Amino acid sequence: MNRPVPAPVPAPTRALRAPDEVMRLECLGASHPTRLSFLRTLMRRAAREGWRFTRPLWEIDAEGYGRAVYRVDTGARSYCLVAFAHYLQDERRTDRVIAEAWDTSYALYDGVPDTAEIERLEANVPRQEAGRFTARELTLSRANKSVRLFDSLVARLARGAMPDEAAIEAVGYLMRTTAVYGNGKFGIADRDVLRDRPELGGPFQAEMLTVWLIRSFTLDLAEHCARALGGDRAVALEPRLRRRIGVGNSTGLGMAPFLVRHPTLLHAWIHARETALARVRALPAITPEDHRLLLAAIDRAREVAGSWATIDAVQTARIAGLRADLDRLHEAAARLDPGLDHPCDRLYRFACEALGMEAREYAAALLIEPFGALVDDLTETMAVDEDALWHMGGTLPARDLLARIDDAYGWTGRIDFADPMSDARFWYVSADKLEPRLGERREEPGADREQPLAIARDVTRLKAYLGTLPPERTVAEIVLERPDWRHVIQRVLLLSRDHLYGEVRDNLLSAALRPIDLLRCKLAFFGADQFDPRSDRWLRISMFRGAPFPEELSAGEAA
Repeated sequence: MNRPVPAPVPAPTRALRAPDEVMRLECLGASHPTRLSFLRTLMRRAAREGWRFTRPLWEIDAEGYGRAVYRVDTGARSYCLVAFAHYLQDERRTDRVIAEAWDTSYALYDGVPDTAEIERLEANVPRQEAGRFTARELTLSRANKSVRLFDSLVARLARGAMPDEAAIEAVGYLMRTTAVYGNGKFGIADRDVLRDRPELGGPFQAEMLTVWLIRSFTLDLAEHCARALGGDRAVALEPRLRRRIGVGNSTGLGMAPFLVRHPTLLHAWIHARETALARVRALPAITPEDHRLLLAAIDRAREVAGSWATIDAVQTARIAGLRADLDRLHEAAARLDPGLDHPCDRLYRFACEALGMEAREYAAALLIEPFGALVDDLTETMAVDEDALWHMGGTLPARDLLARIDDAYGWTGRIDFADPMSDARFWYVSADKLEPRLGERREEPGADREQPLAIARDVTRLKAYLGTLPPERTVAEIVLERPDWRHVIQRVLLLSRDHLYGEVRDNLLSAALRPIDLLRCKLAFFGADQFDPRSDRWLRISMFRGAPFPEELSAGEAA
C-alpha cells in the first residue's frame, strides 16, 4: 500500500491528541500495530533497497537437530542469523526466564562467520546467558516449539497433506521466542555499533531482523523434518498457509519498566504515531482508491479480530466488543464520501463517539494504513540519542520548577497516595535473574529496594517538598541538599516542555494496575498482534504473521 501521492506531505493542521488522553494505561493497553511499527519499517527498507537473502549453510539431521546460517546482504553490509536446533526433553521446555535449555537458539552476527566463528557460536549461543560473546554478535535469542502444532504439521506434510488450518489460526506460530536480547546484553554489541547504520539504526531493527529470519528457519525446519519423515510422499506447505504462521513470543514483567526508563524514546514513538494520525485527519479529501484501501484495511482487521483468541477473561470481552465495533466501523467507512469534508477525520470522530477503546485505537491505526507516502517519513524520527537529552537546569528557581510540575504533571493530582490501594505495590529487581518484578508492598519484603518507577508518587512528593522551600531556591541548591530528588527533578525538567508523550499518566503502584498494558504498548510498536494475556503480568503474542517471507519481498507486499 506504499503508493506515491502527487501532493507534498502537509504539516498537520489537526491538533495532535492530548497526552492526557493517549498516555493513560487504558489507552496504551489498547494499542495496535501500525505501518510505523518497527517490523514493517524493516520490511519496507529491505524491499526498497533490494536486500538479498540466502541460506549458505544447512546442517540439520533427520531428527531436526543441527545448525544453519541465513545471510542478508543489504548492499552496505552483510549480516547472518546463525541458528541452532537442539534435542530438549519435554519436562525442560518452559517459557520462564530461568530456563537453561531451549529447542532452538540464535545469534545475529555482524558480517559472515567462517567455520571457526560458527563453532565458537555453537559452543556459546545454546547456553545464552551462560555463554561468552563478542561485539560481533548483535542479538541473542532462543525459542521453544509449540509442540503439538509443530508435530502435527510435520506429520501431515510427511503424509502429503496440508495441516489443519483451524489449528494454525488458533495458535499462529510453530516457535515462540522467550527472549530477543540486544544493546550490549551479556557482552554482545552495544547500541552504538548500529546507531549510524541506516539499515539497522532505527529502534529495534536488529531484533526485528532476527525474528524475521527465525520465522524462515522455523518453517524450513518443519518442512525439512517432514521430508525426512515422509520421503517422496512429503509436500511443502502451501504458500497461503505458510504466510499465516508467524513467530510467537512470551513476554513478562522484564519488559514492563522499559517505557518508564526511556521516556524520550517513548515520546518519539507516540509523537510519530500521533503526527501520522493528525496528517491523515487533516486531509480535506481522499481519492476513491484511498477509500478502497481503507475499507480493505478494515476488512483485514475484521479477519484478525475473528481469529483472535485468548484465555484471559478481560481480553476476551474486549475482543467480543471489538468484533462488533469493527463491523460498525466498516459500515461507517463505506458510507463516507471520500471527496468531501475531511473523511478520515469524520471516521475517527465516529470511532471516538460510537466505539469502545479497543476499536477506537484500532481505527487510529487503520486510518493511516493507505497513506504511506504521507506518513512513512516519520519512522526517521523514532530513534533518539537519549544521553544527549538529559540535563540538569541548576539555575532554575523552585517557583519555576513548581510551575512546570503544575503544567505537565497536573494529572498526578487525581491520585490519592494516602489510600493504601494507590500504594499497594512496588517494583524491584530479582537478585537471581536481574529481571524486574512487582511486589505487594504490605505482603512481601523488598520495598526498601524499590526501583524509581513510581513517577506519579515521586512527583507528588517533590511538589509537596518544594512548597516548603523559599521560591528562589535553585535546583542546584536543592539537589546539593537532597540528592535523592535528583532523578525526579531531572525527569520533570526533561519532559515538561518538549517530551509530553514521555510519561505514562497513571499510577504504576496501584492495586488495580495491569502491567500487561505497558507490555502491549511496546509490543504494538514492534508490530505484534494477537495479544494473549496469560495473567496480568505476562502474555503471548505473534509477530510477522501474514507478512511476506524475505524471499517473497516486493515493495507492495512489504508496505
